[in-house]
Order: sequence, then structure tokens, then C-alpha cells
Amino acid sequence: MMARFGRYSVELSNTDKVLFPEADITKGELIDYYRKIAEWLIPHAKDRPLTLQRFPDGIDQDGFYQQQRGDYFPDWIQSRKTPRAEDSNSDEAVDHVLCNNQATLVYLANQGVITLHGWLSRTTRLTRPDRLIFDLDPADEDFHAVRRAARQVAALMQDLGLRPYAMTTGSRGLHVMAPLRAQAQFDEVRALAQAMARHLAGQHSDTLTVEQRKDKRRGRIYLDVMRNAYGQTAVLPYAVRAKAGAPVATPLDLDELDDSDLAPRGWNIHNILRRLGQKGDPWAGMGRHARGMQHVRQALNTVLESSRH
Repeated sequence: MMARFGRYSVELSNTDKVLFPEADITKGELIDYYRKIAEWLIPHAKDRPLTLQRFPDGIDQDGFYQQQRGDYFPDWIQSRKTPRAEDSNSDEAVDHVLCNNQATLVYLANQGVITLHGWLSRTTRLTRPDRLIFDLDPADEDFHAVRRAARQVAALMQDLGLRPYAMTTGSRGLHVMAPLRAQAQFDEVRALAQAMARHLAGQHSDTLTVEQRKDKRRGRIYLDVMRNAYGQTAVLPYAVRAKAGAPVATPLDLDELDDSDLAPRGWNIHNILRRLGQKGDPWAGMGRHARGMQHVRQALNTVLESSRH
């Protein structure tokens, strides 16, 4: 079966193959979802190098991550060769797929790509991220504690003049992001995020931690800021996760963090479009609220100084 998207054609195959056995969701349904969600997902994916998470035989079989663009991909699918290291001048590079249109998204779904993970920078300024991210990793299934931690992260971001945005990941935790002007290098952004995380863990030492080792977290929520690095990725908004029921990473309004009914996998490929029809995309236009690093660093220094007294 051939699907046309303007001047591009995508051949669809094995659309009746079941990819999510528990919910009996087929590849055809995944393709249809990505076709419909494209207008909301593409703005977040545009010009970001991707890592593709593929499960061609379904999520109950082994999947794999793919960074290198397939030799067999159509010529019209855009890609960008990215050096393996931020400061590398060598020719060794990974040719990452870019998903800048609906046809590409449908083609990838037909290849069994369930989840798209994107860089925190765009191809226009590869070494300068336009996002700062906190990944809140819970020790258990207590999502109330995750919501509270996200509120605390968001409050600090606001104190520093940043504009926080929250998202369920479709897994267990939450992401809290802030848009940045693409000016500072990854090392600077990560150092800022680490200082923020240490401050929060110090202020809320009974519930938050920066300990990477799970045996040292003692039930506290891990403030993971290690994604703020060159070549690291985060799940894209509205990407499907390879979990039962096909949950979807879903951008939130900040006040939804106060909703006791909020669930980490509350939205899926069957109900997310209804939500978008009712309220739109809470992350739409977030780039307009990007902030520069200099002001944020100065604000953090003020907060850290006041906390010492």
C-alpha cells in the first residue's frame, strides 16, 4: 500500500502486524497515530538529530536503538552528520535522521520506530543547546512525590527567570524543561543544571537526591541532569513509548502538576488527540520564552548566596 504526502510517497507494509500485544495495537494503528500527530510533534522535532528506538517485531520482542541513518532510507529523508564528540574536528561522524515533515514520521513508523529521542540542540547550532532539562527519576511508583518534585524544580527555574515546561514521559517520571537561547556550550548548561540540582537536593534532602547510584538514593527522587550534554537525547513530546497500552509523552500545563489524578501514562495513542483538540499543545511556541545563560547564572548565584545565610 502506498501513502502520498505531497511530493513524497511512503510504501506501507505489514500494517496488521501487532506491535503492542496486550492492547492488540497494530503497526497500522501506530502509523495512523504518527500521521495524525505530526502537526504537533514536528515543531518539537524540527532540525534535532534523532535516535530511533525500533521494535520491528513488537514490544514483547527485542528492540534496538538506531542512530545512523539507514543506507536504504529514501533520499528525501533529511539527515545531519554529527561529530561523535563536541570538540571533535575529525571526519568520523554519525549521520542522524531529522524528522522535519509528516512523510518522514510515517516512514519511520513503518520501519517499526516506536519512540523518537531528540537532541537538546538543533542542527543550526549543534554544540549550543536550546533546552535545559531535569529528568525526575522516581525510586518507586509514588507519582505524587514526582509531581511535588517537578513543582520544586519549576519553582527554582522561575526564581532564576527561566520559563519551566513539564511533560509526562509515558514511563514513570516527569521531565521539566526550560527553553534557552542557543548561545552557551553544553558544558556550561550542564554545570548550571548540576548546581541547580545540588541546591534543590540540599533544600529538600529528605525527598530529592543527586546520587547516581540507586543504592544511595534511599527512596528519594533522583534529579537527573546528565542529559544536558552533547549527543544526549530526551524523548520527544507526543512520541509513543514501548510500553503496554502505547502511552505517549505528553506536555502539561504547570497547574496540572497539582492534579492528584495526573498519571505518568495517562495519555496514549487513543486519547491524546482528544486532549489536543480540547486544549492544544501547552508547549507550543515555547522558544519565544528562551532565556540567556548570563542572567540565569547571576540569579542562581544570588539564590545560592542567600541560602548560605
